[in-house]
Amino acid sequence: MLELVVSVCLLEDHSRCKEVSLTYMAESMTPMQCMMASPAEIAKWAEGHPKWFAKKWSCRPAGRVAKI
Repeated sequence: MLELVVSVCLLEDHSRCKEVSLTYMAESMTPMQCMMASPAEIAKWAEGHPKWFAKKWSCRPAGRVAKI
């Protein structure tokens, strides 16, 4: 399982950023497929969060980073 990690920032204050994790459930998805599908997934997320914009993103195995 892969995790799409997106760095998002507030439109009103570009210095206020956070990471958002979106998990892909497809077991057989490769990192390249994850990166290719990322813009569509980010667009879906952005529809529900209009005050934020995606600054950068990456794909990695799910659960590699501890949630604090």
